Amino acid sequence: MAEPHPGGQVSSIDASNAQSCDVLVVGGGINGVGIARDLAGRGMRVILAEQDDLGAHTSSSSTKLIHGGLRYLEYYEFSLVRKSLLEREVLLRSAPHIIRPLRFVMPHDPSMRPAWMIRLGLFLYDHLARREVLPGSAGVDLRTDPLGAPLQERYTRGFVYSDGWVDDARLVVLNALDAQARGAQILTRTRCAAAQRNGQEWMATLQSPGEPERTICARALVNAAGPWAESFLLDAAKAAHGEALVTKTLRLVKGSHIVVPRCFEHDHAYIFQNPDRRIIFAIPYEEQFTLIGTTEVELHGDPGDTSIGDDEVAYLCRQVSRYFTRPVKPSDVVWSYAGVRPLLDDASGDLSAVTRDYMLESNTEAAPLLSVWGGKITTFRKLAEEAADEIGRMLGEPASRKAWTKGASLPGGDLRDWIGALRRPDTDFERFVIAVRARYPWLDASLARRFARAYGSRIDRVLIDAGCRTDLGEEVAPGLFEAELRYLRREEWACTAEDVLWRRTRLGLHLTEAERQRVADWMNAVDERRKAA
Repeated sequence: MAEPHPGGQVSSIDASNAQSCDVLVVGGGINGVGIARDLAGRGMRVILAEQDDLGAHTSSSSTKLIHGGLRYLEYYEFSLVRKSLLEREVLLRSAPHIIRPLRFVMPHDPSMRPAWMIRLGLFLYDHLARREVLPGSAGVDLRTDPLGAPLQERYTRGFVYSDGWVDDARLVVLNALDAQARGAQILTRTRCAAAQRNGQEWMATLQSPGEPERTICARALVNAAGPWAESFLLDAAKAAHGEALVTKTLRLVKGSHIVVPRCFEHDHAYIFQNPDRRIIFAIPYEEQFTLIGTTEVELHGDPGDTSIGDDEVAYLCRQVSRYFTRPVKPSDVVWSYAGVRPLLDDASGDLSAVTRDYMLESNTEAAPLLSVWGGKITTFRKLAEEAADEIGRMLGEPASRKAWTKGASLPGGDLRDWIGALRRPDTDFERFVIAVRARYPWLDASLARRFARAYGSRIDRVLIDAGCRTDLGEEVAPGLFEAELRYLRREEWACTAEDVLWRRTRLGLHLTEAERQRVADWMNAVDERRKAA
């Protein structure tokens, strides 16, 4: 019998026997896992193939916001903003451990936009969709309010409004976990090298390093490859006679972020207006830091090989230093990351004006193909719901396979067994932290909160039967124990130190290079023992 691979999938399958499924999803970013989850919950047999780690690219490189997109109102994208606003509280309720409300401060700069325009925009933002958890907008006197303390004296008034914050990489993993729990196979580090229509089926070849090729026979194919969606149709997915299936063009836009030591003490974020009409966020991050972003630079190279440029670092520092009393310098940057947004090319010359909305393109000339173009993390659940509806229609599935995710919790998000009746997501989480401390009094406060944030009600699966700190095994790096590492390998597809330190957790930001190397050595040693067994 083949040895289980981390995450539950089988690591060795006889490639001479084609494995059948209803839907093959290509791409393990937020849209791909969201679609796989929705389809699996409707009873379809789903296989998802991701060429790297889950959320390894765009979906772990966002600004980490669940937001309506206040600035999109200037481009009259009312439909997108409303759709996004409707999703905020749906997502807050589904995963209160990894998604939380966040208040934003917008200092008013009369040279950017007049106050009446901002008030009108915020009025629309407050009323385009119903709110039950998030408070509405308000004015603030920055001369007397502590929110003005980090800002230069020339900013005397401002506005405060609500959106949400999300651990984007964990959002991807939780969707994959739910998809797997409902029967989907999640294959990481598995590339779809070829997919060809064969009558009313797709025959696909999947490749994993060091393993035989496997052949998948699927009734439908979903192209959720993100920045690679266009190239996948050009290079891998072919019609019955080999012709390419691509009909759309993507504009790849690099968005970069920097992380610096904490710029302010309070728990609000800032949104700054820039002379180029763009906006920059400064967000509390990992308690000790401030996350600043993002840039917009058109990318013409490989989306898998991108990093922040010195000019982008300088741009971000320059723009936030227009607002903060204490300037932010490139030498302050302790970490940076860059992601690639796959925007559907709408012939707009201004990158900021290119729509962030998504398009689902169906092709039913033979075996159904659904391609996902564009999108943003806030609308992933709605996108997945619409995609699953469309796939069901294309496959002639019964109407009884209905949408189900709107009121469903993501793994770890249902806290009722810990705290009883639910009230509101933010206060429910705080009650949950208290319950965790009561059940595990030997956990120090910071570790208990980190575990609660990361794993929610799944925390018992990490701690198992631990009755004291020593039961967690070796402390491989400060705050990172063997019990958590074993859990992440066993259940969350973590294969490398990078998977653990920069996606499943953000501990890499808190560790030295030597401490990060110890984690890598531990992961490598486990791999060697597994291979030798």
